[in-house]
Amino acid sequence: MNVDLIFKIAAIGILVSVLHQVLVRAGREDQAMLTTLTGLIVVLSMVIKEISNLFNSVKTMFNL
Repeated sequence: MNVDLIFKIAAIGILVSVLHQVLVRAGREDQAMLTTLTGLIVVLSMVIKEISNLFNSVKTMFNL
């Protein structure tokens, strides 16, 4: 795992939080929630890919 992934997740979190606040102040709570859910899905897909790589590494390490 490299540091770039952590920075990408942090950048997505900051961007989503700013968009959420702007949309809530504009009175568009439903779009703010959808923006937050989209950011969560993007980050989870990035993390799931890394977990898959981890399991593949463990599998090859133990010759499973």
